[in-house]
Parts: sequence; C-alpha cells; structure tokens
Amino acid sequence: MQLRPTIRFYLEDITTRTGKAVNLLIALLVLLSSAIFVAQTYPLPISVRSLLDTLDWLILLVFAIEYGLRLWCAEKPLRYAFSLYAIIDLLAILPFFIGTLDIRFIRVFRWFRILRLLRFIEGKTIFGYVSREDSAIFTRILLTLFIIIFVFSGLIYQVEHGANSKTFNTFLDAVYFCVATMTTVGFGDVTPSTEVGRSLTILMILTGIALIPVQIGDLVKRLVKTSNQVEKPCPICHLVLHDEDARFCKNCGTQLEYQSCPVDAMKQ
Repeated sequence: MQLRPTIRFYLEDITTRTGKAVNLLIALLVLLSSAIFVAQTYPLPISVRSLLDTLDWLILLVFAIEYGLRLWCAEKPLRYAFSLYAIIDLLAILPFFIGTLDIRFIRVFRWFRILRLLRFIEGKTIFGYVSREDSAIFTRILLTLFIIIFVFSGLIYQVEHGANSKTFNTFLDAVYFCVATMTTVGFGDVTPSTEVGRSLTILMILTGIALIPVQIGDLVKRLVKTSNQVEKPCPICHLVLHDEDARFCKNCGTQLEYQSCPVDAMKQ
C-alpha cells in the first residue's frame, strides 16, 4: 500500500475507527488551543503561563505537521493550497511562526471540519444514536453562531484591548459585548472606542444576518418535511423515517413492511 494515498485517506476518512480518531483529535486540539488563547487573556502566574505557552507550541507543531501532510498528500497540491480549508489551516499556524499579531482564535474556524461527521447523523454514530436529519442542521446552526461570536470576540479583543483596556480587559468582556450585540439587546455598558472595533461590530452583525437565517430556513423546511413522514424502519439499512405511502426504502430500495390503512381494511 502506498504511503501518500493511505495518509490522505485517513486525514479525510470519517468512517473507519482510525479516521474518526484522527479527525476528533484535531477537533479537540482546536478546542484546546482556543481555550488556551482565552485563558491567556487573564492575569496568570508565570509558571502557568509558561506551561500554556509550551502546550500551545506543541499543538501548533501538530497543526504544522498536519498541514504539511495534507499538502504533500494532495493529488493537486497547488489547487489544495488555495482551497478554503487550506487557507484557514495556514492562517492558524503562519502568524505564530513569524511573530505578528496573535490570532490563534482563527483556529476555531477549523471546527467546520467536524461538520463532515454530521453526514452520519442518521443511525448509530460516534455521537450516539440520532434518527433525525434536522438534528444535524440544528447542530450546524449552533456551531456557526458559536464560531461567529468566538472569532469576532477575538478580533475585537485584539483591536480594543490596547486602546480600551478598562472596557475590554479580558476575552470574556469581548464575548459579552458580541453576545449582547448579536442578540440585539445592546446594553451599552461595553462599546468599542476605535474605528476598527466599530467596523468589526458592523461586519459581525452583517455576517450573522447573512448566515443564520438561511440555515434556520433549512431547518424549518426539514421540520415541515419530517412532519409528513412516519416511522417505517428499514430491515436492511435501518433508516427509520419514510413517507407515509412509501413501499420501498428511499435509501437502499428494500421493500418495507406494508401497514394497511383503515380504508384498505374496509375494502377487504
């Protein structure tokens, strides 16, 4: 078995045990890296800060190796290098190496990779047993909202902390401002003072308006469609929900157990 195709398979695979483990490990490291960034916005003892720096460097090294492997294994490396995921991966590691603005919170974008796991939301998955596709859409909405708030909180914190440190003292202050703004509550007790901070606030609101309603619309459509379905478990692929008049499984084509309605019974 050739090495490059094998590595490429396990980096993208989410069906085998090894593929799931690799993708979940990367997702957990993204979450841990984001947590370290948040923790370091607070006053910490030197020993704790040093430990977190070391841990973050190790995570960064894993991400750099992963990026190199993905680029090396790609069938068309140049095309892959300019893909959305590859650009996000590069942004996650490059600034830290060259010592520019700390934008480790950008790594949270990589959580969109885990959305691929939601293709298996029907039936038994690594997350447990889920029988409705609308659960996947709802999870995607929550994840999108979380990433919008987290990323813009990081950007606003970086911009406002130096010029307005009393108002934006920690990352939580930025999160509080973003949540209050996104939910249109707008208490007004925490506001950006710089032009860049205000511009980012406008961009955050427009991003939420552009992304969230579309996904909510998908969820409503799915709920309407699901309301017209009944439970008819397929004996082969175990798909549960089918149209009320379905005679064959829409997934694998297996004949379903026919349940006669009262009208049919009266005809007999």
